[in-house]
Amino acid sequence: MDLLALPAFADNYIWMLHDGAHAVVVDPGEAQPVVDALDRLRLQLAAILVTHHHPDHVGGVDALRPRLQGVVYGPAREDIPKPFTPLREGDVVGVLGLRFQVIDVPGHTAGHIAYAQLDEPRAPLLFCGDTLFSAGCGRLFEGTPAQMLASLHKLAALPADTRVCCTHEYTLSNLKFAAAVEPANAQVRTHTQHCESLRAAGQPTLPSTLALELQINPFLRSREPAVVAAAQAQGAASAAPVDVLAAVREWKNRFR
Repeated sequence: MDLLALPAFADNYIWMLHDGAHAVVVDPGEAQPVVDALDRLRLQLAAILVTHHHPDHVGGVDALRPRLQGVVYGPAREDIPKPFTPLREGDVVGVLGLRFQVIDVPGHTAGHIAYAQLDEPRAPLLFCGDTLFSAGCGRLFEGTPAQMLASLHKLAALPADTRVCCTHEYTLSNLKFAAAVEPANAQVRTHTQHCESLRAAGQPTLPSTLALELQINPFLRSREPAVVAAAQAQGAASAAPVDVLAAVREWKNRFR
């Protein structure tokens, strides 16, 4: 099974999994990158997985329906282009011989879901939309810090070798912020150098791995003393993880 990151818009990725004959795509905000890949690789589109309702994740769904020989899946509690099969935590989606577990991860949006493929012969896969980014997390447009914290804890509990397939190329800007939160974090410095090399070569910085994110992502490190201290310096109400995450997220919103 091949995993491809199809660039879209200025900084989105549409993820495609294919077996050489059939493909599934995740969060097709626009159709043309998917159509081009299907034609280039001579693939049939077997399914579409959607994590949340924002236009840059669903804008290409209807245009892809003529090419679709399967089902559109999406979060039950969000307004996804119809028809689609609604999903909630505990559901399992079977596509291309793979099984994806559905995880409710509200915070960025109220009904956001993620798809975890844990029985792949290689490292597991996580399609997490805009909940977890490399070295970051999504803005809290519809949810609360407590919801985002709980969602991130769910994802952090997945196997350490899980490949984190988020949907924006935000890594370098997130790493710049992570370095401000934890200036002494050597893993942040090392990974920044690696990602700068990748981007200079025109390559994506993704997928990341969960093991790496646990070392570099301040939003997964809300109990680390350095992150707690940084959050309190930014006005966190307490050292509790939810207050740390809230303060760090608000800091990130205004960070330049």
